[in-house]
Amino acid sequence: MNTLKTFMLLAAMTALFMGLGYLIGGAGGAMIAFVVAAGMNFFAYWNSDKIVLRMYSAKRVDETTAPNYVGIVKQLAARANMPVPAIYVIDNPQPNAFATGRNEENAAVAATTGLISMLSPEELAGVMAHELAHIKNRDTLTMTVTATIAGAISMLANFALFFGGNRNAGGMVGAIALAILAPMAAGLVQMAISRTREYSADRGGAEICGNPMWLASALERIDEAARRGAPNEAAEANPATAHMFIINPLNGSGRDNLFSTHPATANRIAELRKFAEATGAVQRRPWH
Repeated sequence: MNTLKTFMLLAAMTALFMGLGYLIGGAGGAMIAFVVAAGMNFFAYWNSDKIVLRMYSAKRVDETTAPNYVGIVKQLAARANMPVPAIYVIDNPQPNAFATGRNEENAAVAATTGLISMLSPEELAGVMAHELAHIKNRDTLTMTVTATIAGAISMLANFALFFGGNRNAGGMVGAIALAILAPMAAGLVQMAISRTREYSADRGGAEICGNPMWLASALERIDEAARRGAPNEAAEANPATAHMFIINPLNGSGRDNLFSTHPATANRIAELRKFAEATGAVQRRPWH
């Protein structure tokens, strides 16, 4: 169901993008929009992971520099039957983590120093399993594509505002409406895709680490710490990357509203508890 929903949302965003190009320049405008989008997606496909990691000044670590953290990720990757991703640490007190990369062979996970120092080994395993699930589900590529298309839509909307739309779009009045409404619609679709993929990664992460309650406990702790702690300045400067993190680094609200990049943490925990009860994994056995 989540995969179908994601496909439908991606189709809606693509249709919005092509429709915007057509309203600005007719059939020719739609073709130009397609070519621009293809070029942006090609660049994002090959370079998005490097750009994001550099944006957060992430440093690669190994078993010598971060033995416990790296060891957990390696064990989880073996459980998930996938290659070990490149492992990074971000020097930031806000507890958070994300995954990036175009596929399992070219992926990376990053956790903040705040996350590593605050969580127990079991909770850290739950979080990093969630990130590995994103990689295994190819969510990192999906979100890169949606972010790129959303950016292209905003670019086209600004173009329409500056040069005016064609007569079929109502001229300048239509262009102003497009410039305001199209990026908003694209942002809503992008956020909806992000929320859908988080639920899937929660479940996948629970399966990888073997205990849904580890991730549930971690989500509860890091959500509370993120809300009351210092802001993530790098994320505040680059809000388009907020959807990548396991918890909204910009601080979210208490429900799954249209304008949130993540599902409400309470809802995610409730789903994990249901999954734990259904699988009989309620007991919090220690990580090993």
